[in-house]
Amino acid sequence: MRKILTNTLLFGVLCFTFVGAATLSGQAPGSSTPQQQPMPQQRPSSPDMNNPSGNPGINNPDTMTTRRVDDKKFLKDAALGGMAEVELGKLAAEKGASDGVKQFGQKMVDDHSKANDQLKEVAAKTQIEVPSSLDSKHQKTLDKLAKLSGPEFDKAYIKDMVKDHREDVSDFQAEAQNGTNPNIRQFAASTLPTLKEHLNMAEDLNKKAKEASK
Repeated sequence: MRKILTNTLLFGVLCFTFVGAATLSGQAPGSSTPQQQPMPQQRPSSPDMNNPSGNPGINNPDTMTTRRVDDKKFLKDAALGGMAEVELGKLAAEKGASDGVKQFGQKMVDDHSKANDQLKEVAAKTQIEVPSSLDSKHQKTLDKLAKLSGPEFDKAYIKDMVKDHREDVSDFQAEAQNGTNPNIRQFAASTLPTLKEHLNMAEDLNKKAKEASK
């Protein structure tokens, strides 16, 4: 009897020891599958030195978009636009109702005449033939404005100047950044500040005209 009690007690101690050991090791009693260990924390990847913001597309030439340009077409369009600005400027200096429009028109004549001479030099260097007279589109605009006078002329002329110079700034900037011919790119880059100045002046005149009409 004493032997049976001793064996029973010994068995109980062994079971208690086994259960405790299994609990401490994170393994359920009678289970052969160990408890899943937590995933090791991943180290943060080092930032791209060329893109410290981590924003895809920033400073990445593969994702940045560029406007394709045609050097020859740009030079021909610039020649037509430049001649039109001179002729319209002469008209404004003569028919403008306000001193602001007259002065702006004269500045168009002076600045664009100079730019046109530079363009001809570039065209000669690059052996690109450019127009020597206005096309039908620009001539139509000139004829239309020539029929106006007074404040009506000022309003139409300044509106046209704002539209034209916005397009000019966009075209010259695209050529200066993406053109393939270095001479044409240089011409675009050197002329761009003058065109931006013209745009600011035209927008200012347009704003004043709207305020005066209220």
